[in-house]
Amino acid sequence: MAGSERRDEIRHALESTRAQLEATNARIEARAGRNLVFAITSGVVFGAVFLASLLLVKQLFVVLVAAIVAIALVELAAAFRVAGRRVSRVGAALGGVVVVGGAALWGPQGMLLGLFAGSLLLIVWRVIEGVARAGEVPAKTVVRDVFSGLFTLVYVAFLASFTVLLVAAENGQWWVFALVVVVVSVDVGAYAAGVTLGKHKMTPRISPNKTWEGFAGAAVVAAGVGVLVSVFTLDQPWWVGIILGVVVLFTATGGDLTESLIKRNLGVKDMSSWIPGHGGFLDRLDSILPSAVGVYGVALIAGVV
Repeated sequence: MAGSERRDEIRHALESTRAQLEATNARIEARAGRNLVFAITSGVVFGAVFLASLLLVKQLFVVLVAAIVAIALVELAAAFRVAGRRVSRVGAALGGVVVVGGAALWGPQGMLLGLFAGSLLLIVWRVIEGVARAGEVPAKTVVRDVFSGLFTLVYVAFLASFTVLLVAAENGQWWVFALVVVVVSVDVGAYAAGVTLGKHKMTPRISPNKTWEGFAGAAVVAAGVGVLVSVFTLDQPWWVGIILGVVVLFTATGGDLTESLIKRNLGVKDMSSWIPGHGGFLDRLDSILPSAVGVYGVALIAGVV
């Protein structure tokens, strides 16, 4: 009898502990806006693939960028379709690969030519669809769809191609590494400070989870990490790291808010559910895309590219 009571006590203690853990995880998830277990696991896996492609073979990194851009463009095109804007998913993906390929083969000029070619592809694609359905689709709707398609190429493919330009430079892989590390530091700093100290909302209508305390925490962490990567991986003065941290702080935060505004405008919560705990690929690229331009600008000033 005593043994049965003891087992009941142990089972009750385990169930109570599990309930407490689940309640704690639910509170954290509600505050963070994501499932942290899935987010951390998928983040580690993706980070390992990213580092392997970046530090071992640069060509693999370019292929990875092209693949991610194509997937992100399919996600964004699908989100536009939810809002009633017909953007070709296949055409957007092909156009994105053209932009990235142009950057890889011919540098900045190739990137611009790729953007022109990809844009032309999307325009012709949508116009042909409009002509095929003449009388069913108003001309102004076709024009709106065309501009939506062009936006997808600029927002995703063109901005992402700056990482390809960076990696092509001498020791450029370390600049891309610095880009990702500082962006992650902004995210981590904002999350940590926001969860523990966050009280004052930055933009409650656009991103309810963002606070000014989180922004301040992100600024401190980004500056510190920027100095570390600048000195130990980029072989640059410490003050370049400060500039890097400040630039990425604003570009990453702005990129996150921009994507939140796009999703709110299109009426979607996440671009997709392909990455457990993170939503879609574009949900993870939102901070990196504009930051790639910012870091490229710092590298340009530093004479690296």
